[in-house]
Amino acid sequence: MEDHTVAKYSPQELADTLKNGLLSFPVTSFDAQLQFDEENYRKHLAWQASYPVAGLFAAGGTGEGFSLTPAESARVVRAAVEEVGNTVPVLASAGGSTAQAIENAKAAEAAGAEGILLLPPYLTEADQGGLIEHVSAICKATSLGVIIYNRANAIYKDTTVATLADRHENLIGFKDGVGDLEHDARVYAKLGDRLFYLGGLPTAETFALPLLQLGMSTYSSAMYNFVPQFALDFYQDVRNQDRVAVNKKLNDFVIPYLDIRDRVKGYSVSIVKGGLDAIGRSAGGVRPPLQNLAPQDLADLKALIATVS
Repeated sequence: MEDHTVAKYSPQELADTLKNGLLSFPVTSFDAQLQFDEENYRKHLAWQASYPVAGLFAAGGTGEGFSLTPAESARVVRAAVEEVGNTVPVLASAGGSTAQAIENAKAAEAAGAEGILLLPPYLTEADQGGLIEHVSAICKATSLGVIIYNRANAIYKDTTVATLADRHENLIGFKDGVGDLEHDARVYAKLGDRLFYLGGLPTAETFALPLLQLGMSTYSSAMYNFVPQFALDFYQDVRNQDRVAVNKKLNDFVIPYLDIRDRVKGYSVSIVKGGLDAIGRSAGGVRPPLQNLAPQDLADLKALIATVS
């Protein structure tokens, strides 16, 4: 097995690449026993990378990274790098405790990933000083570009982001999963082009056009997993600021999709695997505590996908 240890992109080159294209967050394939199905995962990634996507985030939220052990996460990332790393930049996720996040980051770098998405620390609450030390520990542990995820118990004030950016050259991005417009405006106003900014709210397409005005030039697309061309077309409409085209796609597909997603808590991940079931590219079921789409929900999703396929 080839040992990928040298990143092809510097942190700044990675940021410049990611900020100007749609970002893919692929599901992690599981078999009938909910174990990692590497062969099927590789097939899915090869299909995903056959479209002009700017970056691929392995073992992230849509990839059920929260349910993977560190060893599983490392295996998922390595498989992604080996399968498509020569075609598209592959980034990994780091999460849990500070120690576990460092372990994730080091394993990702050893596997040849180009960057890290740093998820919120597990369970505990933390103030800004603690978040600074948490992020600093991960940035020091890797030479890869690091993107912080503003969500849940990791809400980074603009001054905190500025402190971290001053300390760590390899901090390259700010992903927002909250949607607090004042907060996002403060961060962008203070940091400007020092970072790149991506939307990370569930079904990010819904918020993409207004957030573009706040400096978020890209976002994480979960639906790219099963309707990649639609997702790319939507992204191009956003970047063109074509409000008529965006609203048509919202009304025709995205909002009906949201209506299915909102029927059950946790469906924001389950519906993506349901979408793959619907198009005949199954990636298996979701791990508990998530639950698979109910039969009627899957039928409704399949009918909706048929309208844009």
